[in-house]
Amino acid sequence: MIFRKFKERSLELERLDTGDYDEHEYARWHKEMWFIHRLFGEVRALRRSLLADINREKLTDFSILDVGAGSGGLLQVLEGNRPGKAQTLVGIEVDQEAVRSIHQKGLIAVRANALGLPFADRSFDYAFSTLLLHHLNDDAAMKLLQEMQRVARRRIFVIDLERRASSYYLYRLFGRILFQQFTFDDGLLSIRKSFTRQELLDLGEKAALRNFRVQTSAIGRLIASAGEKNGS
Repeated sequence: MIFRKFKERSLELERLDTGDYDEHEYARWHKEMWFIHRLFGEVRALRRSLLADINREKLTDFSILDVGAGSGGLLQVLEGNRPGKAQTLVGIEVDQEAVRSIHQKGLIAVRANALGLPFADRSFDYAFSTLLLHHLNDDAAMKLLQEMQRVARRRIFVIDLERRASSYYLYRLFGRILFQQFTFDDGLLSIRKSFTRQELLDLGEKAALRNFRVQTSAIGRLIASAGEKNGS
């Protein structure tokens, strides 16, 4: 059947994971990912989740860790949405070029593996990640969630794709027009590698996350969150 391949997560590695790309493809990929973040939902999802929580709690002094921050574009969105507030924004990346890009934006960047965050427990008010979870197998994804919860005093937010056929075929229809082959191919595979809502709920329960919940967002996205709103 046409939908059979969506019943289970694909564990095939993307070109981004294997390093099968050149510097020009990688530079263009960063630009295209920022376009995806803005057009397809990560910026909107952050405003609905993390920024909404900050506003609800009326926080004027807070710290945020972006796990798998890419070139730091979403940290810049957070910085721009909280003018005049005391905030500490830190990006974690394993890629040296990405770390350099974050530094060039005037933000703090640390080169480290997301599965072993180099911070003490409860070092940040919030930790979030976008489009990282689907790159990991189930055990590594659970470890990521646990590490994020460990370093966050308040809440964690994980924004990622939702595996469903409609998203896959819609992207296949328009992605080839919008993106280079590298981004297009990895995007299709990313959808097949992502979790369903129920799978993500099960993963959070297995990871023993506090107050874990998963909600749907725009254009095939899921927002998972966990932790204590009052930082207790």
